[in-house]
Amino acid sequence: MNYRTLGRTGFHVSEIGYGAWGIGGKQWLGGHDDESVRALHRAMELGVNFIDTALAYGDGHSEKLVGRVIRDARHRMFIATKVPPKNRLWPAKPGIGIDKVFPYEYIVRCTEESLHNLKVETIDLQQLHVWNPEWFDADEWRRAFEELKTAGKVRAVGVSINDHQPDSALELVQSGLIDSVQVIYNVFDQSPEKNLFPMAQKMNVGVLARVPFDEGSLTGAITENTAFDPKEFRAFYLRGDRKAEVVKHVTALQGDLGSADGSLAEIALRFTITPPAVSSTIPGMRSVRNVERNTEVSNKGALDEKTLAILRRHVWQKNYYS
Repeated sequence: MNYRTLGRTGFHVSEIGYGAWGIGGKQWLGGHDDESVRALHRAMELGVNFIDTALAYGDGHSEKLVGRVIRDARHRMFIATKVPPKNRLWPAKPGIGIDKVFPYEYIVRCTEESLHNLKVETIDLQQLHVWNPEWFDADEWRRAFEELKTAGKVRAVGVSINDHQPDSALELVQSGLIDSVQVIYNVFDQSPEKNLFPMAQKMNVGVLARVPFDEGSLTGAITENTAFDPKEFRAFYLRGDRKAEVVKHVTALQGDLGSADGSLAEIALRFTITPPAVSSTIPGMRSVRNVERNTEVSNKGALDEKTLAILRRHVWQKNYYS
């Protein structure tokens, strides 16, 4: 496993992190806690030292599983979590004030709940789970973050940027008020490369690349006949004709890649760790098999220019979260 520095925090984190949304269980069905625990243990054995979870993942269930497992870690683990929007709207909507989403007392209270779930005294990275640039000048989030740091409840702070809106956090990154940003970055959505990545590097702000497989599309495993439980998140994400659209784009991508070295999933994951601006990519992993496949990518290194040139042709502007 290779390691990178998470911006100004000085945290040396595994470039393949552990995305812990799926193990929360509420919106990702079919998994089991025993397998999730085995996957977490295996990830740590293979050098993963960064886990990204959230209070909203299974209403704290993901945090509790993470807290249970990290007590057995033989090396320093870095844990990131998130404060869910109080109004439970993902992504943040324009025109809704921060008092309805992240009031000061609420941020503090959620952080205390996450500390309890994780059974730790300090959270390495606390993040706001959504972001609206209209809140930039608001006192609530600034004061909460500052006081949580001063009290030793959190070591670093950041935000998870709204879906497909990397430029919405440019002012925030430039301000120096946060230590990291989390952003959608994958073969289909390469937009953070234009403005966000250069600004993050300039300001020494860490970058966490989320959704590296586009919710499974870039593994190549989704077909037009793939069926999801109606209660699962992907039943919504890939509703209607969307599976057919995915198959069309993925088939074209695979055709262009031809005999390129590695599976589609491997190439997709390597793509997200190719830019030096990315501190860690955080694929969701619910099984030992996927942990082993994903962590192996760290040994492969950055993609070559020929492969990158092919991937550049497959940018796909969409927003399936809406």
